[in-house]
This record gives sequence, structure tokens and C-alpha cells, in this order.
Amino acid sequence: MNAPHGRPRLAAVIVLAAGEGTRMKSATPKVLHRIGGRTLLGHAIAAARAAGPEHLAVVVRHERDLVAAHIAEIDPEAVIADQDEIKGTGRATECALAALPKGLEGTVLVTYGDVPLLAGETLEALLHEHAGTGSAVSVITARLDDPTGYGRILRGPDGEVVGIVEQKDASEEQRAITEINSGIYAFDASMLQHALSQVGTDNAQGEKYLTDVLAIARSSGGRVSAHLVDDLWQTEGVNDRVQLARLGRELNRRTTERWMRDGVTIVDPATTWIDADVTIGRDTTILPNTQLLGATAVGADATIGPDCTLTDTEVGDGAQVKRTEAQLAVIGPRATVGPFSYLRPGTELGAKGKIGGFVETKNAKIADGAKVPHLTYAGDATIGEGANIGAGTIFANYDGVAKHHTSVGRYSFVGSDSVLIAPVTIADGAYVAAGSAVTGEVGPGQMAVARGRQRNVDGWVAAKRAGTKTHLAAEAAGGGGESGPPEAGGQDASPRHTQASTEGQAQA
Repeated sequence: MNAPHGRPRLAAVIVLAAGEGTRMKSATPKVLHRIGGRTLLGHAIAAARAAGPEHLAVVVRHERDLVAAHIAEIDPEAVIADQDEIKGTGRATECALAALPKGLEGTVLVTYGDVPLLAGETLEALLHEHAGTGSAVSVITARLDDPTGYGRILRGPDGEVVGIVEQKDASEEQRAITEINSGIYAFDASMLQHALSQVGTDNAQGEKYLTDVLAIARSSGGRVSAHLVDDLWQTEGVNDRVQLARLGRELNRRTTERWMRDGVTIVDPATTWIDADVTIGRDTTILPNTQLLGATAVGADATIGPDCTLTDTEVGDGAQVKRTEAQLAVIGPRATVGPFSYLRPGTELGAKGKIGGFVETKNAKIADGAKVPHLTYAGDATIGEGANIGAGTIFANYDGVAKHHTSVGRYSFVGSDSVLIAPVTIADGAYVAAGSAVTGEVGPGQMAVARGRQRNVDGWVAAKRAGTKTHLAAEAAGGGGESGPPEAGGQDASPRHTQASTEGQAQA
């Protein structure tokens, strides 16, 4: 039965994800291991949804609650079906059908939760070929030089598929066959439900095989077709961590190639890792040793790298980011970040703003044109448009119990090596003198000086470091005795400091 506009009706996609995956040797269920920023199951569900089914069911069993919670997170509309004690792909499919609405009509596709490179386009091609040939069953197949471990496709004299034999049940002659079963099928819905009721467990594994449906379909006069694919990666499943890494590399190769063909310059694809959900604008350049992870979105004409890791981060058009780690951050258009910067969650850098070398930010809103150039920690802060934060400034936001906020106004200037002890507000157009520890508000147009006055102690080196190279250097310079020259000397020798300044206060 066809859907409107001539498209074959895809009643459901069933994703089998109940296996334990013992070869992974992991406390994490196999289908929850990740490549390209998604779990294996996440890739499988994305491909299934791309085919446009009316219903999607995922069969679970091992670590059922963990897997079910993940499914609910990434696809709340998916039906979760529990496999019972009876083993086998046939039983898993039967459990899925029981969880779906009764009386399905059209085609049912069956895929696996550990085949991450399978594409939605391939499932659509299978659907159309299945409907176009009027088949009861269609299976995706591939030819492998080494088919060990896979079920073999058995063909009759006329070339039609007559059955599938599993590796452990195959004869020596059958094991020599190189055309393998991917395990990915298209079934007529009503035929599938009827045939599964006839499948038994009389085999080497004592399991209810989905492959037995093919023979039942043929015996009822149904056609069994093979959809042979050249892209072998789409049929490859993950059984251990070696395969996980291998498929991860291939997925990344495909991802970087796709972006390069779409107008992105990637200088060294071998050291560039881009997750499946990342987006990148044209004419952006990605330099070596860069990772773009999660839902990171990079605009056009930006430069990222070298040596960057951006996770769930937004980068505006024309921005430049180098040697930086950022997570859940926003970098505005034409802004610059790095080198050796650490942008923690909640960082927002405005257009043409700057976060410079060895700067750490957290929950910091840095407005357009504002600069935090060097050696600074800015946490729980609002920094106004055009403000400049001097080198070595610390936003002291934590008092040991709670976090507090600091605001620096528009076009204000904070001198180097200052400490802003939150909560504190520095108004628009204000200054903080270098080396200040600010604890109170600074008004518009004021300059805060919050530091102790300089005191020079004559003769200290001669008294405390006699005979050292420092002492000898001081003597040679005329300052090694008990009293130095007037310009080096007494308590009032520092005219740079305001007489009214008092340590620990913020006064103009």
C-alpha cells in the first residue's frame, strides 16, 4: 500500500538494541558508546527517523533503564519495547511489533543499534526497491573479502535469495560465500507478523532467528530480494572498542570531507575532529589539532585553531579562536580569543571583544568591544561595552560559601594586578588603579585606589643579606650602607600614591 504522492508507506522502523555487547568489556551498554558526538544508538535512531516512518520502536533488554532513559532523551516519540527471556533477533522483532499499534500496513524496516554509519538515504533506497519489486522481504547485503562472523546470503539458480545461514550454522561450502547479510531488512508488515509466529528455536544457538522469516516467506510464494550496497561501512557493526575507534575514524573522515566540499577549509583533516551535529559556515578555516564537539556552531569566515576544543559553543562570523578550550560559551562576530584561554559555561563575548592569553572566564558577560587581554580570571561578571581589564586581574567571586557578582561599567578601566572582591560594582567611565583590592562601589568618573602606601626601608639588604651578591650590587650602586641616597629613601618617597588612599578601601 502506497502513501500519498506515490511514496511507499513506511509503517515502522524497528531498531534492535537489546544485546549485552560483552566484547566491549564495559559497564556502559554497547549501544551507548559514542562516536561523532552521538551514541551508536543515537546514530541508528537518526537514520531511522530520516527514512520517515509512521512509528519508531527500539527494542531494549541489557541495562534496560539506562538505554530507555537515553532513548527518551533523544527521541521522546520512540516506542520502547522490552525483549523477554526468549533470545534472538526474531523474538526481538516480535516484541517490537507487540508494542506497536495493531494492524500495521505497509513496510516495516528492521535495523540495529550498533551500525552507526548506516544512512537514512540507504534505508529509503531499500524501502523503494522493496516496494518496487513487490517483495515480501528485502535485505541489504554486501560482499566482503573476509565474511567471517556474518550470516551468508544463499541464492538459487535464478539468482534470487533463497535464505540466510548464520556463521555458526553454516557448512564449509556456505562459509565460503562472500555475500553477507547486514541484518537490515524490509518486510511486508502483515507477512512479518504471520511468519514470526511460525519461527522456532531449533538451531545451534537456541534462538529465534529473524532470518528464518525469509524461508517462510518464500514457501508462501513471496519474493525475497537483496539490496546490494557498495558502501561496506554502512553494514559494519561495532562489537569491540577496536571497531568503535575504526568506525569513529571513518565517520570523522566523512564528516570533514563533507564540510570541505561545502566550502570550509580544513588544513589537516587527520587531526581535526568534528561531531555529527556541528555546523560550520563557508570560508571558515579550521587549523590542525582542533575538535568541534557537541552542538557547536561556527559562523562564516571564522578561523578556529590550532589546538582548540570547542564544546556546545557558538562562534560568530569572522571570529578568531586559537589554542582555546570552550564549553557552553558564545563568541561574538569578529571577536578574538586566545591563546591558552579557558571559556567555561556561561561565557558570552560580544562583537569585536577580546579574551586573551591565559584568561579563564565563567558565567561572564563581556560586551561588544570589551577586552580581557591577559592573565585574568573573570567569574560571575558583567563587563560593559568597551571596558578594559588589565593583566592579572582577579574577579574574586567566591567567599567560601556563595558566589557573588561583579559589574564593570561601559568604557571603564581596571588596572593590572587588581582584585575585585565581589559583590562590587564599578560604574560606567570609572578607573581602578593598578594593584588595588576593590571592595566597595566605584562611581562614574571616579578612580579607585585601594592599596597600602609604599615604604622603603633603608639599609635592609646590608642588615639582612650581608655578603650576598645582592648586597655587593647594592654597594656598587651606592645603596648598600645604613642610609641610602635621598631619592631612594624614606617613608614619603613614593609621590605616585594618593595621600588619602587607605588599604582595603575604594575611594576616588
